[in-house]
Amino acid sequence: MYNGIGLQTARGSGTNGYIQRNLSFVKQIKDKIQYKSEDDFKRLERELNKVPNKEILEHQNKRQIELKCLQMEEQMELQGFTEEVIDRKVKEYRKELTLQMERQKETTDPKKDWFDDSPQK
Repeated sequence: MYNGIGLQTARGSGTNGYIQRNLSFVKQIKDKIQYKSEDDFKRLERELNKVPNKEILEHQNKRQIELKCLQMEEQMELQGFTEEVIDRKVKEYRKELTLQMERQKETTDPKKDWFDDSPQK
C-alpha cells in the first residue's frame, strides 16, 4: 500500500500490485490564475517605504566616524607625526565629524546617510 492507495498485499489478487496514476485527470489548479489582492499591494508598499531603525543608522554613522579617524591616524603615523600630535588631531577630527553628523541628522532625510556622498537615484 502506498499513501493509502492499493491493496495491503498483492497475494491472491491476480495482480502484481503495481499502481499507476490516472494520466487523463486534469488538475483545476493549473488553470486558476492567482491575482494579487489589495492587502498584498499594501504589504508590498509598506516594505518598499520602510524607514530604517534610527539606532542602527546612528550606530553606522558612529562606525563611519571611527573608520575615518582610524584612516587619518594611520596616515599621520606613516607621515611620522608623534603620538601626542596624532591623538590631539584625531580627537579634534572626531569631534568635528560628530558635530557635522549631529547638524545633518536634524536636516536630512532619515533614509540617506550623512556620510554618503553618492547622488540619490
